[in-house]
Amino acid sequence: MINKVEISNVNTSKLPVLTNAKKNELFKLIKAGDESAREEFINGNLRLVLSVIQRFGGRGESVDDLFQVGCVGLIKAIDNFDLTLNVQFSTYAVPMIIGEVRRYLRDNNPIRVSRSIRDLAYKALQVKERLLRENQKEPTIEEIAKELEVSKEEVVLSLDAIQDPVSLQEPVYNDGTESIYVMDQVKDSKNTDELWAENITVSEAMKKLTDREKLIINKRFFDGRTQMEVADEIGISQAQVSRLEKSAISRIKKLYN
Repeated sequence: MINKVEISNVNTSKLPVLTNAKKNELFKLIKAGDESAREEFINGNLRLVLSVIQRFGGRGESVDDLFQVGCVGLIKAIDNFDLTLNVQFSTYAVPMIIGEVRRYLRDNNPIRVSRSIRDLAYKALQVKERLLRENQKEPTIEEIAKELEVSKEEVVLSLDAIQDPVSLQEPVYNDGTESIYVMDQVKDSKNTDELWAENITVSEAMKKLTDREKLIINKRFFDGRTQMEVADEIGISQAQVSRLEKSAISRIKKLYN
């Protein structure tokens, strides 16, 4: 995703790196109101923003926009960081930057979610970030629900409602030869892409396949298993299941065309 040298007029190939000692020195000056120290500290942590926004690739969002949003999260982290916490600044800042980017992506989500559910989700995420800072570990749904005085089901529902939609054609794995897509991992007892099978003599077609191909076709299209489930059951990789499945289907189609 991030191959650009310049993002938002910032030359990412020349971003400075600050030592921990330098960060602590600058922070003392920042707390004293030194604006030049603040500017230097921000520039010295832009690599952190760059590393975080790479997690959000493949969504069609502008890299420049994500970088600017990430910088807002960085600045919020600087404003709220407390040296007495005895943690690395990056440990504190990364969740803040991620949270800011996620909020931006949610606000630009084309799927509308009711205001009350969205508000609860935002509150849940704020509580999650606070508990993470305080306890230095990921809080459970139960802990978040207790803080908000709602049921854990309400928390799960609200968080699920603001998740980004995923295309069935989105690649989830590539072994260097071909990709596996989200649709390949969706369980479906009647795969609509293979309706041609209803118009041929299945038993005759299956005779043309190897034992392993027969096993895969049976499990995939008659038992409704996902490729991952089939791979786990017969002890091969999902990529191999995908290749064998496509090869078998192609061979059967040629026989009956």
